[in-house]
Amino acid sequence: MTAGRVLVVGDLITDVVAVLTGPPAPGSDTPARISFSGGGQAANTAAWLAALRVPVTLVGAVGDDGPGRERVAELERAGVDCAVVRHPDRATGTVIVLASGDERTMITERGANLALTAEAVDAALAGAPDARHLHLSAYTLLDAESRGAGLRALAAARERGLSTSVDAASAAPLRRVGAAAFLAWVREVDLLLVNADEAAVLAGGLDPAAQGRVLCASARRVVLKRGAAGAVWVDRAAMVTSTPTRRMAVVDATGAGDAFAAGLLAAWLDGATPEAALRRAGDLGAAAVSRVGARPGT
Repeated sequence: MTAGRVLVVGDLITDVVAVLTGPPAPGSDTPARISFSGGGQAANTAAWLAALRVPVTLVGAVGDDGPGRERVAELERAGVDCAVVRHPDRATGTVIVLASGDERTMITERGANLALTAEAVDAALAGAPDARHLHLSAYTLLDAESRGAGLRALAAARERGLSTSVDAASAAPLRRVGAAAFLAWVREVDLLLVNADEAAVLAGGLDPAAQGRVLCASARRVVLKRGAAGAVWVDRAAMVTSTPTRRMAVVDATGAGDAFAAGLLAAWLDGATPEAALRRAGDLGAAAVSRVGARPGT
């Protein structure tokens, strides 16, 4: 793999994943298989990139606590360089994930992730002279407290001549900040990743190719993730490429989009065609849903 170093900026958390046997029974009990593991969109993507042998640095924030030390240690064992700042006045973030089939409901406490600063981003970039690309989890933009770090990450990457990508993260917080604001923040990024719900928030209820063309007014390239239906690539040359996803039994969809992002970035940065990049991304995302946990090897 010759993709060069990728800096991934964003959340590092603890996932508490409950894989339910059926729909939750409000006010009563629902049997589930429950596990604790490392999570966070940015951290997951970094771990999958490392598994693909792409040099990768995670830029993030944790609490100065046991969970924070554990999360950093497991990423380092996986081959991720961690430019992670510990904050003694914050707890490491936690997400409770309720997973049933291909549906996930996430209950989120972002914790120390909100303390990520522009200064930490600049320090990480200065410490990675071999960086070629910066990938930003949009969760960093979607909370006002961490937004400055996300905006600085994109600006600093451009100043240094790095290519950039953004994963739109989640439909509900996108809806809260509004499409116009978000698209202004990510203007001229090289690659924007969105799923079907996020695309609907940002571009309206159009077909995927039309949504991609709308979003290309802001981003140079857009990839729309459509689960089992595959993915669509749209760029400003109006090329649209769709590929079906290899079908796998869904055990836990947590982190599947992050695996998809890692596969896409690794292939695209290595010079793959859009068709080949989508195929690699789809294969990795499909493999991720067939197992419990958001990371490779968990």
